[in-house]
Amino acid sequence: MSSGALDKQAFIEFMLAQNVLKFGEFTLNSGRISPYFFNMGSVSDGAAFARLGQAYAAAILAAEIDFDVLFGPAYKGIPIAVATAIALAAQGKNVGVAFNRKEAKDHGEGGMLVGAPVSGKVLLVDDVLTSGKAIRGAVELISATGAQVSGAVIAMDRQEVLDPDQPKAEQTTAVATLAEDLDAPVISIAKMSDLVGYLAVSDKTAAPDTLARMREYQALYCVE
Repeated sequence: MSSGALDKQAFIEFMLAQNVLKFGEFTLNSGRISPYFFNMGSVSDGAAFARLGQAYAAAILAAEIDFDVLFGPAYKGIPIAVATAIALAAQGKNVGVAFNRKEAKDHGEGGMLVGAPVSGKVLLVDDVLTSGKAIRGAVELISATGAQVSGAVIAMDRQEVLDPDQPKAEQTTAVATLAEDLDAPVISIAKMSDLVGYLAVSDKTAAPDTLARMREYQALYCVE
């Protein structure tokens, strides 16, 4: 994966190699039984974080979002923000990096925010959006400083509807809802539909029924 244009197939294969992306049977917080699971916590060494940062940087530059500070919600967003900022600096875009604590610190510098001053235009980076709780909590902290949220970038958009019992025309995803609430773009490096497309042409997954189960799940719970 180069630091230039984003290659979604290369990104998916990188996620597979890092065990971030797994296929099987997984019970989600929603209670749904998913045929795949996405856990960015599996990225754990310098080389892998360098490649991850390059992928986020490519997505950010392609989206042409104007921002001054990268913000990583605790905890998984913190190393993502650092890796992304390093990759952006290598391409001539130097920005500040900030993140939040889970609990306020009552000694030293104190407060909930760490790193660069949270001011101007702020872009959030995180791993995967399920309920959006972590990003929404970070947005509250950012808004309290008077800074403006320029958008968010995530690795994976599961494209899952919030309420599958609603009529198809009224269904919306967590990503679409967050983008509407923020009045700003929410960019994903890859989507559920990208995984299905990858599996349709790849023989790198062990279980022969993986593609069928992904398509079944997609039909039940996902929208473009």
